Amino acid sequence: MTTIKKTPLNEIHHKLGARMVEFAGWDMPIQYEGIMAEHKHTREAVSLFDVSHMGEVYFEGKDALQNLQNLTCNDVSRLEVGQVQYSALLYENGTFVDDVTLYRLGEEKYFMCVNAANTDKDFAWIQANLSGDLQCENRSSEIGQIAIQGRNAVDILKKMTTKPVDTIKYYWFMQIELCGHPVTIARMGYTGEDGYEIFCQKDHTVEIWEALMEEGKSFQIAPAGLGARDTLRLEVCFPLYGQDIDDQHLPLEAGLGKFVALKKEKFIGKEAVAAQKAEGLQRKLIRFTLDVRGVPRPHYLIFDEAGKDPIGAVTSGTSSPTLGQGIGMGYVGIENSKIGTKINIQVRNKMLPATIVKPPFVTVEKT
Repeated sequence: MTTIKKTPLNEIHHKLGARMVEFAGWDMPIQYEGIMAEHKHTREAVSLFDVSHMGEVYFEGKDALQNLQNLTCNDVSRLEVGQVQYSALLYENGTFVDDVTLYRLGEEKYFMCVNAANTDKDFAWIQANLSGDLQCENRSSEIGQIAIQGRNAVDILKKMTTKPVDTIKYYWFMQIELCGHPVTIARMGYTGEDGYEIFCQKDHTVEIWEALMEEGKSFQIAPAGLGARDTLRLEVCFPLYGQDIDDQHLPLEAGLGKFVALKKEKFIGKEAVAAQKAEGLQRKLIRFTLDVRGVPRPHYLIFDEAGKDPIGAVTSGTSSPTLGQGIGMGYVGIENSKIGTKINIQVRNKMLPATIVKPPFVTVEKT
């Protein structure tokens, strides 16, 4: 029998009355006050998310760059110390092992943040593809991670440190002290809002969470769960591994071509991605809004405008708290993927008309 994992903040979630669910083998909060309320609060003020279930893999040594260039599809040589890069690990056939963020800590030192459900799989795949002089360690069990998201996040952190955290650029990070402990703080997040992700030692996670909650009182800070995190990321069209990207799809058809450096000499999966680009896409990940009331869900079938022929399936879908209408993503044949195309989503036994739209659904202004 598999034992469910718990983050360092698990006891706090239970004390706060969070509704807990099993997610990727972890006991995680899906909501506190409610998904809709937490979603809107993040957009309007600031929310605190426990993301300590995510995985962290560290790379260090003179061959670290060479290995990461081969392991990931983006161009790691462009990373400066203190910069973060969105990328992916691909199988030889070009499909996703996982999507990741890569942090350059020093001249020969990096760490990679991977999805919780994939941590063990990713690390095994990485180890099987390493060569040369470097050390690679899975330190996921040692690290806590907190995301503070929303327009008030910067003001809270400015109160808590003498370092100029407000000067950190989007997708850059700074190594500072918070509550007297060393942390890595990156200006980014999965909600699309301005905010930060904070990596700390596992034993310091509770103290930092409680300090953020205390300092954030005057800025209306509140905890938020995985439910709001999912609706927030969908409004800004961030893909979710296991739904929008997986081992059945390649980056170009997922609309992630700008993160694939085909000019690199080599990386695992390059030949397959290059071949797909040369041959032309056969399918594409689209974004759509429902024209009537309804909620699209993953696996619902997508039909043509006449509602007669199935042309694909929904990968992610919800009722947008910001827009007040159904939104979703899904793969369809390239011939049906043009923006403005009318389609139908089969919701139970009904055909609900929808329109393919240009992403994102919601545009968020960052300071």
